[in-house]
Amino acid sequence: MSEVRVRFPPSPTGYLHIGGARTALYNWLFARKYNGKLILRIEDTDADRSTQESIDGIISGLQWLGLDWDEGPYFQTQFTHEHSAAAERLLNEGKAYKCFCTREELEDKRKAALAAKQDYKYDGLCRRLTAAETAEKEAKGLPFVIRFKVDRHEIGGVSFKDQVLGVVSRTYNDIEDFVIVRSNGKPLYLLCNVVDDIRDRISHVIRGQDHLGNTARQILLYRALAAPVPEFAHMPLTLDLQKAKISKRSHGEIVAVQFYQKAGFLPWALCNFLALLGWSTSDNQEIFSRQELIAAFSLDRINKANSIFNYRKGDPKFFTDPKAISINEHYLRTMPIAELVPLVADKLREAGLWQDEYAAGQKEWFISTLDLIRSRFHTINDFVTLGRAYFSDDYEFEERAVKKNILKHEKLREWLPELADRLESLPDFTHQNIEEIMRGLAAEFGIKPGILINGARAVSTGLLAGPGMFEVAAALGRERMVGRLRHKTAGLYK
Repeated sequence: MSEVRVRFPPSPTGYLHIGGARTALYNWLFARKYNGKLILRIEDTDADRSTQESIDGIISGLQWLGLDWDEGPYFQTQFTHEHSAAAERLLNEGKAYKCFCTREELEDKRKAALAAKQDYKYDGLCRRLTAAETAEKEAKGLPFVIRFKVDRHEIGGVSFKDQVLGVVSRTYNDIEDFVIVRSNGKPLYLLCNVVDDIRDRISHVIRGQDHLGNTARQILLYRALAAPVPEFAHMPLTLDLQKAKISKRSHGEIVAVQFYQKAGFLPWALCNFLALLGWSTSDNQEIFSRQELIAAFSLDRINKANSIFNYRKGDPKFFTDPKAISINEHYLRTMPIAELVPLVADKLREAGLWQDEYAAGQKEWFISTLDLIRSRFHTINDFVTLGRAYFSDDYEFEERAVKKNILKHEKLREWLPELADRLESLPDFTHQNIEEIMRGLAAEFGIKPGILINGARAVSTGLLAGPGMFEVAAALGRERMVGRLRHKTAGLYK
């Protein structure tokens, strides 16, 4: 394979969408697998909608995901002169022409075609103008667009082998003479994109199937400009459960990469999930390290069918696709604890829960506590919310935990303070000794150990479930455990 050069060309008119991030990921994987280059090109020609905020968001989102690029960022507006020069060249070579048809005239023709139940295509009226007629109209100051001249005298059409979809063909009769420059003199995306790809020596265009309709016309432009035609790979779209394309308008911030960053996702976990939205291995492996995914990735394993983003708005159990949460959970549970520590520390600082002792005298306790509680957490944010009781005495109680494990048993208002007395007198505050005390006291009270254990958990952590209660008590320490069993219990039974 000759040098692989791919590009990610986002339009800076909004946040970095997870669909766009998946496109960037696939291009990044392909470039890294073949020791190629990934070019970041910001397509900012839509001056009315492009913003610096969006540009910054795209770049920071890619950096957070760990998707580095080799060239750029280039900005499409930097090369406007090249786009205009290409249009002028096509005009001079007779491969394009000036069209003076007004918007009203074109609309009348479109309506007539619809009334006759025919597909509407521009009829090529202005391509039949003589040079003198064109000059006359220009002299009158009539506005015009520039259209590419599709050679209708050739038999056949445009055919190419898509790396995902196989052979794709369109006849010349199905392609109208399309506009490449607006009446205001600004070249359209179709032309700009091709000129930029030629300049950047792009070898493979890996993009969504929503761009498939442009491909035949762009191939005609490559040929007209005497440039090599890149390989194309059109990825499936990502739809919701109702088969609608995911978008901010319909789905809100849940489809923005920044949402997952703020929600406490691990960057590579999100990449791992996005890779599976339209791609798979023959053995359906789901968890990949960075190097494993680079080695496994191939264009021929991209699915033809659209992928499904399994998001149910308002679902109290899953705030996003369950597979995304599951993959993030896996990485939280299995990543080296040394890599997790600084991530949690940053979140604790943001929440005002960090203590410098966690990096000094209590460093060993901090690390062992994170290792204990991470097994049940979904995101980094959970260490601040669900794990708050380990770092602060100011924590909330889950309503279910209070109802089921505290208020349901009236005698706990007496049993839990008694448990506090027993734990306070322990010579060694280890989980083994804590377990003996709890089980022994439950036997004295004539109750199931679970009543006392679950009550102690709810009071000391505010949660219905969590790691083993004896390990939790040991992690909280004698002073905090005893104090909470006394004072928090009294507060709950007021």
